[in-house]
Amino acid sequence: MSAASVGTIVKESIGWSIGLSVLMIVAGLLAMVVPPAAGVAVVFIVAWLLVVSGGAHLVFAWYTRTTGGFIWELLLGIVYVLIGVYVLLHPVVGLASLTLALAFYLFAEGILELLLG
Repeated sequence: MSAASVGTIVKESIGWSIGLSVLMIVAGLLAMVVPPAAGVAVVFIVAWLLVVSGGAHLVFAWYTRTTGGFIWELLLGIVYVLIGVYVLLHPVVGLASLTLALAFYLFAEGILELLLG
């Protein structure tokens, strides 16, 4: 790749970069002004990630059904999809659950940092 082609790519993508930057600034400002809405938006993103990930696990389980890990992949896929759908249907409960999960993670991380030095 030559320097001219790199310069061309940069010039062509600068508009997208500026547009994305403005979008991120607006999203950040909205998150500061309306934190509950931002929290619910994050919950919806996480819920959809769980549903899609669960679907991927189910597809993977189907293609590897002759191996030993089939049942675990199948169960994991089902659990991911069920949790994702539940969180989509109950976003406030999902927000509380994600907050508690993050709190437990940070607590455990702090304890391990103290113990391991």
